[in-house]
Formats: sequence, structure tokens, C-alpha cells
Amino acid sequence: MIQPKTKILFVSLGCDKNRVDAEKMLGLISQGDYDLTDDEEQADVIIVNTCCFITEAKQESIDSLLEMAAYKKEGRCRALIACGCMAQRYADEIRKALPEVDAVVGTTAYDAIREVIEKTLSGERIQKLDDLRKIALADGSRVLTTGGHYAYLKIAEGCDKHCTYCAIPSMRGPFRSVPMENLILEAQRLISGGVKELILVAQETTLYGTDLYGRKCLPDLIRELAKIDSLRWIRVMYCYPEEIDDSLIRCMKKEPKFVHYLDLPIQHSCDAILRRMGRRTSEADLRRILHTLRKEIPDIMIRTTLITGFPGETREMFEDLCRFINEMEFNRLGVFPYSQEEGTPAAGMKDQVDEETKLSRRDELMELQQEISLDLNERMKGRRMEVLIEGYVPGENVYIGRGYGDAPEVDGYVFVSSGKTLETGDFVNVKITGSSEYDLTAESESE
Repeated sequence: MIQPKTKILFVSLGCDKNRVDAEKMLGLISQGDYDLTDDEEQADVIIVNTCCFITEAKQESIDSLLEMAAYKKEGRCRALIACGCMAQRYADEIRKALPEVDAVVGTTAYDAIREVIEKTLSGERIQKLDDLRKIALADGSRVLTTGGHYAYLKIAEGCDKHCTYCAIPSMRGPFRSVPMENLILEAQRLISGGVKELILVAQETTLYGTDLYGRKCLPDLIRELAKIDSLRWIRVMYCYPEEIDDSLIRCMKKEPKFVHYLDLPIQHSCDAILRRMGRRTSEADLRRILHTLRKEIPDIMIRTTLITGFPGETREMFEDLCRFINEMEFNRLGVFPYSQEEGTPAAGMKDQVDEETKLSRRDELMELQQEISLDLNERMKGRRMEVLIEGYVPGENVYIGRGYGDAPEVDGYVFVSSGKTLETGDFVNVKITGSSEYDLTAESESE
């Protein structure tokens, strides 16, 4: 009699860097004697890839582990495995508080996931935490969770910036670039599988190569990736503004596949707050960088993120930030209330801001950005652009797409009317006909 394969349920939380780790683990699992399932009640093994970047993410990870633990008590689940950032940071606490968890796998040990599964199914309890200076290179196929037409390419691990509010170095270790030859091989595999847009991610993308090659090599990597024939778009996220230099700007201007979009998380504009955050820019620096980018690349779309309610932020400082945002007119903007993360320097700072103030300032900033975004989108009417199709609105003959200015999951959409049948992954030329606060409407110009 043929024995049924072990069924594995995989739950992944958190950022796109965590998603890449999850997809690589899924690729390793799919090479073994396992079947993947999305039914908790049918799973023999449940893996939760956790996040704990901020308090909300930590709570979501705890809730997910508790929810999955119930299937071990009442269902057919025989092994529960915690991976990712919270597993790395709170390994001992998880094992003490949640005895249902059979294995804890750290951020640099995910390449051992098959071994961990086998040992837990044999009854072992495991804590697999590798050296945070290691970089996991799980070469091989990835099981994409993005639909197949775009994929994230994680080009580095860890961070050396040590911003005072951030616990990432304690969970992900120091900055380590992935060797370029590994990235090119991974990209070739992704693109041969149908991927048309690569989104380069890391905790800090602009320092790529400094540890391996002694200089910033992000432009070199982009040029090498652009040589892959079927690749259409290269998008770069998580660029620290102080690391933007002429070589990167020249690369964006000259390389057609490098879309005119940059994600620059500035976090604040007030010099006093930036110093307390441990950031390496001033308001004057930010203005200069943004001015240079827009002068050199007039159609560039710039995304940023901000933190409200950082310790010591006064109402006057916040109003200065609002004025800065109003003047700079970022195309895309996200805001997070400050999260007091244990073990970080900022957590022990005086003048902590109360939660209500943090949230109200976040909401105030988002209302301001909504007005800015609406105005910027109004200016898009009549423009022609290329859109990547991602879905369809049934019954309305309308397709859902993204332009070069829209990163998946965090930015808006372009809703395309077309008399022609379009498929997910198609690129289509459109004319913008309407706008709202975050989205655009367009008509297809394809014959």
C-alpha cells in the first residue's frame, strides 16, 4: 500500500524579506516527500514564519502560533514549527510559554527546514539558531506566493545602521550581501518560470556589495540583471537616502528596465528627531537628495515611510514634519506610530509619547498625504504609460494593473478598461483617464 505523503501547512507573516525566506523554505519542502496544504485540519506539520518588527507584528505572530497550536491538540497536526524573526529573538521564551511548539528555527537556519521537519516528526524538540553572521543560501526552486509574474529578490541580509528604534540587527544580524553570482542564477530561474518584474529588497539595498566587493555595487547588479532577456522591470526598495549617489542615478537614467521609482524611508525630517533616531541625514540633506533625484529623473516616483510619536517629538516638531511633507509632495507615503521595542536605545529614552498622540499624528499625516496624492494623481490624467496586468474585475470589462510607480501591496492600482482580453502578466500601453486618492483609471491603447 502506498503511504500518503506528509501534509504541511505554511503560514508566513511580515515583510517581503520574510516572504522570500518562506518561498525558499517552500521550495525546499516541495523537493521532499511532502504535500503542501492550506487546510489546517489536514496538516501533519504546521510551520509559522513569524515577524516581530513592531509590537503589532509580534502580537500577530503570537496569535498565529496559539491558533495553530490548537490543531496540534485537537487535529491531526503532529509537529508545530516556529521560524523567522520572533523565533530568532524569543526562542527560549517561545519554548517555555508554548510547549506545543516542537521546533524553533532562526533567521539564518531556514535552509535546514527539511531536516527540522524530519526530526520533529520523529519526536525531537529542536532549537536551530545559526550564527547571525552566516547567510542562508538555499539555492534551488522557490514556490512563489506572488502570482508568478513578479518576485522579490533579496540581495542582502541584516543591517549595520543601528537606528535607535530598530531591533532588526538583533534578529537578522550584521549586513551581508548575497554574492552576485547567486543572485543572477536565482533571477534567471525566476524569470525562466515566468517572472517579469524583479523587486530588489534588503534591510538596506543601497549598500549592496560593500562587504563583499569593497564598494557599492547595486548599479552593477542592476545592469547584470537587465541582461536577462525576458525581464521587463527592475524595482528597488529600501534605499537609505544618504546612500543615494551619482552612480545609482546614472544607472536609473540609462537602464530602461530600471523603473523610475525609489523607496526612500526617511522616517522624519526634524533634525533633532533624526539625531535621536540615529539616522544619518538632516532635513537639508533630504531636501538636497530629493531635489537631485527630481532634477535628474523628472518622472521619478518616490515612496517614503515616516514614524510619528518618536520619543521627544513635540507638536512643533510634528508640524514641521507636516510642512516638509506638504512641500516635498512624495508620490507614495506610509506612516507608522512609534513602537517601543525592548532592547533598543529608544525604548529607554525619556519623553515617550502617549499612544493616543502617536495614532492621531499618524492619522493627521495620512489625511495630508491623501490630499497630496489626489492632487498628484489628477496631474496624471492624459499621460500614457505601460501597465502590468494583475487581475480582472468580473462583469465590468476592467482589468487591475500596476504602473511603474506602484509597488505591489503597498501602493495603488491602475484600473484598465479594455475591449481586448488581457492576461495576468501582460504589459499593456494605456492612457490615464481618471484618478482617485490612490488609484488611477485608464483605457487600453492595444489593438
